[in-house]
Amino acid sequence: MAHATSDPPWLSLPAEVTTVLRPVVTDIVEAIIEGIPRDVPVYAMPMEGRFGQGVRRGVTVALNRFLDLPGTRLPALSEDGKWVYENLGRGEVRSGRSLESLLAAYRYGARVTFRAISRTVDVSQLAPDVLLSLGESLFAYIDELSAASAQGYAQEQSERAGEQLRLRGELLEMILRGDSSDGGVARLAAAVGWTLPEVVVVALVPFPHVDGLRGALGPDGLVAERGTDVLIVFPFVSRKARRRDLERALRGRRAIVGPARPWQQAGESLHLATSAGAHGVAPGPDGPDGPDGPDAAPVWVEDHLAELVVLAEPLATDDLARTRLAPLDGLRPAVRERLTETLLSWLRHQGQRAPIAAELFVHQQTVGYRVAQLKELFGEALDDPEVRFELELVLRAGHR
Repeated sequence: MAHATSDPPWLSLPAEVTTVLRPVVTDIVEAIIEGIPRDVPVYAMPMEGRFGQGVRRGVTVALNRFLDLPGTRLPALSEDGKWVYENLGRGEVRSGRSLESLLAAYRYGARVTFRAISRTVDVSQLAPDVLLSLGESLFAYIDELSAASAQGYAQEQSERAGEQLRLRGELLEMILRGDSSDGGVARLAAAVGWTLPEVVVVALVPFPHVDGLRGALGPDGLVAERGTDVLIVFPFVSRKARRRDLERALRGRRAIVGPARPWQQAGESLHLATSAGAHGVAPGPDGPDGPDGPDAAPVWVEDHLAELVVLAEPLATDDLARTRLAPLDGLRPAVRERLTETLLSWLRHQGQRAPIAAELFVHQQTVGYRVAQLKELFGEALDDPEVRFELELVLRAGHR
């Protein structure tokens, strides 16, 4: 007798299956328990203690529920049964095993059950469609058990991942507080599997640019949200290699990376990174789209310390700029821009024409002509080391 598509396959099973098998459930359970360690080697352990109790309970509940189904439209699992198999899935995560081991045990149990039915029921007297429904019922039932365990397995993994993220965020905050008195940082680092380094950097990434950040940083990076930014604590013991790794992970994210510090002083790295962001310290063009492009490198505060010092007192810098750049007042804007650009390069390269020309993409004769104009405008002031220092400060601070 064919069953409708919406009907479960066990609707076609005769009640005889239940009547004959119910008295031998204990024997089938013991056969399954005895054979699982042979068929699924990962379970080759004594069926004692909590593990053995869990397996025995799972097999017993499964068999008794299956025997409730013949001739009914009952769902494969009751709410209590579903909880049992979800919990078995969770247990596999806690034991460090893959879900496939548990599913293999379910399949083994189905085979043992089918053989037991074949021995106790006169299958020769069953119609072909009933035999088909029997096999289909076992397959469908095992699928439901497997789905419940897979759900429990996934939930446990998700909860564990969430707890790991929470603990790693807590570790980051403890490091930024310099919390080192009672060894709490070392204990929490060990608990989350993070090797506590001697030296770290702290980086800031604004929220619009954090997609995929944890994956890009890998397990070495501690990440936590704070305000409109995401904070990162990253090991920096091997400076050259670590800078390369962090640069790759943060490229295109408008990140600011504070200077390296012992982890107990990580708050200083954060302070300087925050200050650099607040004062508009930015990298120069890097890549075809400039500092805002997808290939733009992060700002390394250690490369901009002098600029940060100057920008920290903008009013004083403005006053100094008005005084030192006064000889350029009255020039047309385009001329003034060319001369200040040349002056900064001249100061940076200590008057060497070749590197100045290379930096400005002009001929060395053009450099000579512009430097002559500057010396005419500034006079002997350019010979004064103090004046040159102050000029470079205001030009590096962006004054033109």
